Amino acid sequence: MAEKILMKGNEALAEGAVRAGCRFFAGYPITPQNEVPEYMSWRMPEVGGSFIQAESEVAAINMLYGASATGIRTMTSSSSPGISLKQEGISYCAGADLPIFFANVVRGGPGLGNIAAGQGDYFQSTRGGGHGDYYTIVMAPNCVEEMGNFPRRCYELAEKYRVPAMVLADAILGQMMEPVEFDFEPVDPKTLKAHDWALGIAAGRERRIVRSYDLREGKLELLNLERMERYRKIQEKEALHENRQTDDAKLVVAAYGTSSRIAAGAVKMARDKGMKVGLFRPITLWPFPTKALATIAEHVKNFLVVEMSMGQFVEDVRLAVCGTARVDLYARPAGVPSADEVFTEIEKVYQGIR
Repeated sequence: MAEKILMKGNEALAEGAVRAGCRFFAGYPITPQNEVPEYMSWRMPEVGGSFIQAESEVAAINMLYGASATGIRTMTSSSSPGISLKQEGISYCAGADLPIFFANVVRGGPGLGNIAAGQGDYFQSTRGGGHGDYYTIVMAPNCVEEMGNFPRRCYELAEKYRVPAMVLADAILGQMMEPVEFDFEPVDPKTLKAHDWALGIAAGRERRIVRSYDLREGKLELLNLERMERYRKIQEKEALHENRQTDDAKLVVAAYGTSSRIAAGAVKMARDKGMKVGLFRPITLWPFPTKALATIAEHVKNFLVVEMSMGQFVEDVRLAVCGTARVDLYARPAGVPSADEVFTEIEKVYQGIR
């Protein structure tokens, strides 16, 4: 059995990226993710990589564009308003089919908000976030160990489909400490397969161009249609989720990230009192595990969504069940519920089930 290491979530995230082969990091400080660039500031040089504290979030994401175009594994991170500043650059990376990796350790919002946990960036994350037609692969950890292990998966998917990929966490996950066991061996970038689109100096091959636009008549639409086909394959093959006690459930609680940990405690309280309650946790927020949730809705007709936002995640749940089940919402916009509070909501909904 591998040795477990006690780590803070932000540090596990950074170390996971390094172990997955990241060799370029550019970022700008903002709470509550500051431990990520701090960690990378000494870890990147240690493994022969490059660390840059950019002059702004806008500069950082455009540095990723350039570095990623050479084919190396890159990373940036920020929190909420910082990610908003990066969105134009992320859209450019999507338009250039660059497999960048980034992380958002969400704080409360809108605006500057506060440095406590929130989940109000769901729409921004799962709907592309910037201008134009594109999607970003979004993985939502609910523990520090997943913070450390998800970067590898993000790099692999980003490179497989040539799309940006991200980890969507929050202030609680970023700041808490838990034992971490990395479920993969460190990746030596030299062993990774060279990309046939990447820039670089090589004799005897055709000239390569990485760009986020094509002004030839009708070419952009063709590129977008081809990209949409890749998105369709991602939705078909790469959705991940976790079910707990949904087979006999009369009510299923749907939650992700930190909210899913709190919801799991509330579900246990309900089960202890004889209520048939289960838990559905999407691990990928995009692609959303629509088919899995729709399958549950074939026999469960009552859902309770728990989220730390005003009602964003709930829309994907309602789309998935497609009117076949009732979906209630317990929303805490930039507030963290307790298991007791969620259990109280479960009781209210459960009493109305026939």
